[in-house]
Amino acid sequence: MDNKYIEEYLDYLRYERKLSINTYNSYYDNLKIINDYFKNSNFLYLDTDEIKNYLYNLDKDPKTKAHYLSVLNSFYNYMILIGHIEINPAAPIKMPKIDKNLPNYLTVDEVDKLLNISCTKPLDYRNKAMLEMLYATGTRISELVNLKFNQLDLDDCIIRVLGKGKKERIIPVADIALDSLKTYINEYRPFILKTKTSDYVFINKDGQPISRVGFFKIIKKLCLKAGIKKNVSPHTLRHSFATHLLNNGADLRIIQELLGHENLSTTEIYSHLGNKKLESDYENHPRAKVEKGIK
Repeated sequence: MDNKYIEEYLDYLRYERKLSINTYNSYYDNLKIINDYFKNSNFLYLDTDEIKNYLYNLDKDPKTKAHYLSVLNSFYNYMILIGHIEINPAAPIKMPKIDKNLPNYLTVDEVDKLLNISCTKPLDYRNKAMLEMLYATGTRISELVNLKFNQLDLDDCIIRVLGKGKKERIIPVADIALDSLKTYINEYRPFILKTKTSDYVFINKDGQPISRVGFFKIIKKLCLKAGIKKNVSPHTLRHSFATHLLNNGADLRIIQELLGHENLSTTEIYSHLGNKKLESDYENHPRAKVEKGIK
């Protein structure tokens, strides 16, 4: 990118902040697009109105515009930190209003259907173990596919995962998921691995760590086979884990810890799901429909 200030900032993100490759690429792409748009201007000295007009005319949804603004704020704050500028021109701009969409999740019956898969081959047992672990622990798929044996403590029934920002958290594993994991590791993983070795728990048919995309395709096929018509991804099981915990009385802060959310506000979205279920359950009250019709 032909902008020494942006390149300096990107180096800071990569080597000092140590952002994940996906986050780094997102910042890189956004800054490149913005820089290309303002190529005839000095990017470092844009004023607030120029940035505001750019965001206003940006043909993107509010969530994407908010991300662009966050990237700009981060860039300019770093430029202030190292003494290149004195004022952040993006700071006065208000974030676009974003409607929060409730996360998609499976009912308990749907989870049972998905997890009740017929296992006949070693890869089936791997898939079963991964599904059970996703639902039992609420891990992100990226955390699960990167899980190594040194992160397992099967005697104490826990796993240690590295979440966002390389923060470690300890998650208990329920008996059913633990049994499925042990069966896969002890009885079927050696058949998949053959003569190869790997520190990764979940591997593909070539003995390499299974990819996020690879498992995404697997879960789509399994949902189709189970007759589940919802748009399901591995993240749906994470949402289901949190929703079912909350509906069964778990404390929101405990769920926050298990999910690895930095802010409680991120976890509070599941409270809305709980309220939605409460409203739905209330419809079963014998007088609910009558009362609802009163103006």
